[in-house]
Amino acid sequence: MDRRELRSALRAAGVADGHYYIEGVHEPAPTPPDFLYLRRTPDGAWETGTYERGRYEPLARHPDEAAACAHLLTLLT
Repeated sequence: MDRRELRSALRAAGVADGHYYIEGVHEPAPTPPDFLYLRRTPDGAWETGTYERGRYEPLARHPDEAAACAHLLTLLT
């Protein structure tokens, strides 16, 4: 699964748009006060985590996009 497929799966599952951020695919504006996220790190890995009170808190690092997408899907459904 890639980020676009993840976005479709979350919509199909009825997950509210403001509950998550997927870099390059779903970046809500204005930024919600808290959400779960998926983004690429500067070293090329993928990261899932939480955003609260203006701070990103990583939960896990993943070697590829598919693993990160699977993890975020599990967290949100």
